[in-house]
Amino acid sequence: MSEVDSEVRTGEAAQDGPERAGSSGLILAAAALLWMAAMLRSAWATITGQDDVAMEVTSTAYAMPGAVSASLVAGAAVALAVRAFLTRGGRDPGATVRSILTTGAGLGIGLLGALPIFMINVEGWIYAVVAGTIAAAATIGGALASFRHTRVVAAAGAGAIAAFLVGVLLAFVQDDLLPALGAGNTAASQASAAGNFSLVQGVLGGLAAGLVAYRVLRRARRRSGTELKWPLYTLAGAGPGLLLVIAEILTRTAGARVLELAGKVSELELTVQRMLSGSRLNVGLIVLFVGAFTAMVAVGRSMGTPNSADPAGAAAPDSDAAAEPLDPASTSPKPASIGTDAAPVGMDPDEIERRARAD
Repeated sequence: MSEVDSEVRTGEAAQDGPERAGSSGLILAAAALLWMAAMLRSAWATITGQDDVAMEVTSTAYAMPGAVSASLVAGAAVALAVRAFLTRGGRDPGATVRSILTTGAGLGIGLLGALPIFMINVEGWIYAVVAGTIAAAATIGGALASFRHTRVVAAAGAGAIAAFLVGVLLAFVQDDLLPALGAGNTAASQASAAGNFSLVQGVLGGLAAGLVAYRVLRRARRRSGTELKWPLYTLAGAGPGLLLVIAEILTRTAGARVLELAGKVSELELTVQRMLSGSRLNVGLIVLFVGAFTAMVAVGRSMGTPNSADPAGAAAPDSDAAAEPLDPASTSPKPASIGTDAAPVGMDPDEIERRARAD
């Protein structure tokens, strides 16, 4: 290996070291696991609390999207913690091995989350479908943790949790907020108010996601001492919305049979399922774009502030030279100097001495 290649590899290792050291993700993993456990507990209670078969099916369809989203983020967060443990002390198992380990960690979390849903009724295929979708979501989250910039994945996971918390807070005031958004006695006004509510939820969730993702990256920068390029801040801000979109795609594909079965209960239920599916996708897309824009603006404002490390008097010599009156002899035309140390012909001796002292 040449000396140049050795220096390049040494520089890359120096950059990767702070990246790994600043991405433990233990707090994020704990928060994501709590979110996943809460959604699974809510889904289990909702499903098992129904006596009617039709209500049990529709309740399963309502509970599945939230459990899938939480499992996706939890799989990524736990895989990040596993990756940080494996790479501590400067060790690097390699890209392929690292990808296998993070994906396996996500799969393990997914299987643990899928077990209680599957055990509701081991003879019914509907619970097997939901359990498989949850396991697939966590596995995909673990695969995302093998991304080179772990800080970006961690920031996206934290932003997704922030967007979820915004949705929970809005759910508590939904009944009071819908009339302000135009809900009336007609079905058309209620549908319009529901659309406006989704818009508000997406915008507020995107703002929270973008700001949280930006703050996570800035905090990691202070710990590691390395800065990321601004497009990665934008990607981190868009990450929470991207995770929501991936979760919705999984719900529509892997869990399609559950949604179809719920739609067969009645025409009204079919319409509701379609509206909810469209609303979830719209919220995810809004969070994606608003989060990306928020993070981009935040990092742009930080880039525009003056650097405190720059000398405050960097422009002082020029300003002093402009403010100091020039000697009349120095303003008169002079022939070109010969050599670098030669003084201009005809210059006043005092001026020559003053400039030498300044140099």
